[in-house]
This record gives sequence, structure tokens and C-alpha cells, in this order.
Amino acid sequence: MYFVRLNSVPLLTVTCLLLTAVVDSVNQVTTCDSNPWQIHRLFCGSGVINMQQALYGRSSPLICAEGQPPQQLTNTLCARENTVENIKTSCNGKHLCELSLDYFRTPDPCAGTAKYLQTNFTCLPAITVVACESSVAHLYCDLGHVIFVYGADYGRRDRTTCAYRRSPHEIDNVECLQPTDIVAKRCNGQTICMITASNDVFGEPCAGTYKYLEVTYTCQYPS
Repeated sequence: MYFVRLNSVPLLTVTCLLLTAVVDSVNQVTTCDSNPWQIHRLFCGSGVINMQQALYGRSSPLICAEGQPPQQLTNTLCARENTVENIKTSCNGKHLCELSLDYFRTPDPCAGTAKYLQTNFTCLPAITVVACESSVAHLYCDLGHVIFVYGADYGRRDRTTCAYRRSPHEIDNVECLQPTDIVAKRCNGQTICMITASNDVFGEPCAGTYKYLEVTYTCQYPS
């Protein structure tokens, strides 16, 4: 039997370059505010969303200009406040995030101007853990690394997760979303962390719905 010792330096260099490429690749999504039911959809095929920039309003006369009267395209200094912070709260740490533009329309940042929502985000490598209500989520890293939580939600956003042997009325409410920083506060910096998915820990976001805790995190060197 022959053993071959690999040079770890080039391999580590390649790994770092690949990781940098994943993190630095910026995705841009633009959704024209053209009807009352418009949905803005962010998606990471691998990894989780990390919001960089966002604008609801208008910064260019050319974007989403088709079919709009010229007078609705002239104001290019239109921007709703707190758009980035709102989207970070809703989307950071998720593989998929869908936002209704109706949320951003009030108050109107510039009446009489045709608006759009444009976001720039990256996809970060991540581990996802799901714990059904009353069970325990286990987060762990290899020795020498510690947990860093990207995001966590306690509630329900689909009818399939943690749905086994549940009655229809317990899984019908898929608008039960409650982002929480409790997991980050308890687990960041630890190698192993356990937290119970329960109302006692996270509160009651939607009575009568069977909920679950979804956590996305990565393992990194201690800072």
C-alpha cells in the first residue's frame, strides 16, 4: 500500500479563492412596481442570502421605463428610507426570500414617479438546521472552529416542513415568519450549541400553527 502526501498549501489557496469567488459574486434583482401583487424574489441555489444594497424608488430614467409616461421617469433621486435594513431582517440567512412590494409602498417616497425595487446580494456558504416545535436544534462545528449564525426564523413558511401527521389547520398558515436573534446570542462563538424550538424560548408568533425553527450558520475560526 502506498501513501501519497499532498501539499496542503496550494489546496488551501485554491479553497480560499473559491470561497472568495462565492462571497464576492454579486446578484442583482430588479422588480418593476407595475401591479398591486408584485413579488420580489431573491434566491441562492447554494448558500444563503447576504444583502448588500437595496433601493425602492428610482435612480435611473432607463430602468423599468417601458410603458411609463416620461414625466414619471424624471425624478431619479427617489429612495425609500430603511429599505436595506428591512430586507436584511426579512432575507439574510435564507436560501429563498419573497417580498411583496406592497410593504414598501407606504409611505410613498415620491408620488407621481414610477418606482422599482432593486437589490444586490451575495450568497454565503452555510449550514442549515431545522428543528420541529418542541424538539432541539443541534449546532456544532469541528474542533478549532466556532459557530456564527447568519439568521434564524421561528414560525412556518411552507406546508411541507415538519408536517408529518399534522392536521391541515396546523400547517395552513405559511405567513408565520418571526426572525429572531436569540440563536445568535446564545450560540455565536461556541463549538456546540443546543436550543429548543419552543414558544417558551421564542414567543408565540401564530397560535394554532405547528411551528419550526430554521437556523443557518457557518463555522469559522475564533476571532
